[in-house]
Amino acid sequence: MKKWMAPAALLLAAALAGGYYLYQREAEAARQGTLYGNVDIREVALAFRVSGRLASVQVDEGDSVQPGQILARLDVEPLKNSLNAALANEAALAARNTLMRKGSRSEDIAQARARLEAAQAAVIQSESEYRRQRDLVPAGGSSRQLLEAARSQRDQSLAQRDAAAQQLKALVAGFRPEEIAESDAQLKQARASVASARLALKDASLQSPSAGMILARAVEAGSMVQAGTPAFTLSLRQPVWIRAYVGETQLGKFAAGTEVRVSSDSHPDKTYRGVVGFVSPTAEFTPKSVETPDLRTALVYRIRVVVGDADAALSQGMPVTVRLAR
Repeated sequence: MKKWMAPAALLLAAALAGGYYLYQREAEAARQGTLYGNVDIREVALAFRVSGRLASVQVDEGDSVQPGQILARLDVEPLKNSLNAALANEAALAARNTLMRKGSRSEDIAQARARLEAAQAAVIQSESEYRRQRDLVPAGGSSRQLLEAARSQRDQSLAQRDAAAQQLKALVAGFRPEEIAESDAQLKQARASVASARLALKDASLQSPSAGMILARAVEAGSMVQAGTPAFTLSLRQPVWIRAYVGETQLGKFAAGTEVRVSSDSHPDKTYRGVVGFVSPTAEFTPKSVETPDLRTALVYRIRVVVGDADAALSQGMPVTVRLAR
């Protein structure tokens, strides 16, 4: 037991000493206005908003793309058919709505007035025949059967006259406000369907939202894709951030808005301009809780540096050095 405990104790002591040395080195660097961090570039998962068969793919992994560049296209024939159907429905409802708003044609009103006049003439004739039959029955000049037939004919003539009068009144008054409102709503719905069909046709082309590089491609021409399923992963060129950490005692040097300079090991002579854009209000890493002033200095806070003149030399995850601008 004692033989292996001594080397283990030495290794533990060496590890603690090494950790303390690294901590002291980074603390000293922070006191001198120097931090160490990593490049953090945002990535976007791009997907179609509509489903369909993929007709073509324009880019591959590693390709640089510009804002608005077409990345892939769907087969548009089904979407064109849907748009044509929506346009036809809109045209039919628009014609009906126009007709309802203009009201009845003068020719239709004239015909309805003529039918009413004919019905009124028929009423006069049937009323005269009924009276004649009614006067003949007591003297035996006609039968009750003929009288009842005359009465029925008169009643039918009166009903036809009333129907013709109501039809003429309706044509003159036009459609009711509720009917016009219903037609307006149907036309509005049809136009919304046309707008949705046009948007679906436009969404058949997947465009890049901004400049960047294609990191991953998950689709092939001829395959069926579902709406919302990621097709590409895009690494954005802007914004480029640096994620770094600063000790509690150095927070004042790296407040939000502070100008800094960023450099990397691969290009040590090239520096980038940056500004501290965010300082986390919460301490990170160990220890989670401290009490003494000496231990409080071990707390670190995450900061975000926005690089204003970033280029392709700054890659995702690359270690960098952040220094205060002099």
